[in-house]
Amino acid sequence: MDSKQDSVQTLDWQEDLALITDAATQAGALAMTYFGADPEVWWKNKGQSPVSAADYAANTLLLEVLRTARPAYGWLSEETDDDESRLRCDTVFVIDPIDGTRAFLAGNATWCVSVAVVHKGRPVAGVLVAPALDEVFTATAAGAAMLNSQPITVATREPHQSLRVATPPELLKAFDEDVRHRLERVEHVPSLAYRLAMVAAGRIDATLVFKNSHDWDLAAADLILQRAGGALSDIDGKPLLYNRPTVRHGHLLAGSDAVLPSLLTAFAPGKNTAQQ
Repeated sequence: MDSKQDSVQTLDWQEDLALITDAATQAGALAMTYFGADPEVWWKNKGQSPVSAADYAANTLLLEVLRTARPAYGWLSEETDDDESRLRCDTVFVIDPIDGTRAFLAGNATWCVSVAVVHKGRPVAGVLVAPALDEVFTATAAGAAMLNSQPITVATREPHQSLRVATPPELLKAFDEDVRHRLERVEHVPSLAYRLAMVAAGRIDATLVFKNSHDWDLAAADLILQRAGGALSDIDGKPLLYNRPTVRHGHLLAGSDAVLPSLLTAFAPGKNTAQQ
């Protein structure tokens, strides 16, 4: 693809959304053939993180489909060795072939295929396919957030009301007392991307993200949440930038635009918090 063609393509994020939705749906269907079938598992990050044959199979499918369709785009995936040539690309695919591998291996349906198109540091098209739940979340930078082709929005609760928050119990201690007593902790959701989608769909009000999450965990869900009326930010309230040399992030908070500022003000991650 020449530079002129590439420039035109990057303006049409709906076409890219259709591409990544189709690819993620295929990858999800492939992963489902391994779900509950005891796939082979390896351990990475010094034995801290499992990766299965399903992760690798879905990653290979996504790589073949997406790079064939958009050879000028860069590539960043959890299951592919990082190629720093992506840093020279304005537009990059950011992939997690199975977000929530531990849940997947345990037979828990809360896992998803996460695919984003990131342009100049911010996601412009994103899809989360949760095939075991029959759910597909989508968004572009100029459109509404959708769940199974229907618009979704964040919950309408206000900061002074009780808030349903996904957070480990020990991290509740990091919130000021006047806010902490209004936080109702929800059961742990193992897929970070899906947890953010739950905020976007109004099922929960907010979630705290431990430090050391990665671009591939966040990019697609970040956009979906934004287009649903919420935000994912660092603890200073700044939006995230993607496709940098370092793909790890610090502590993050996500919520509706109505409640996020008060949660950010009340949150002090250095106080009584555990490391991830």
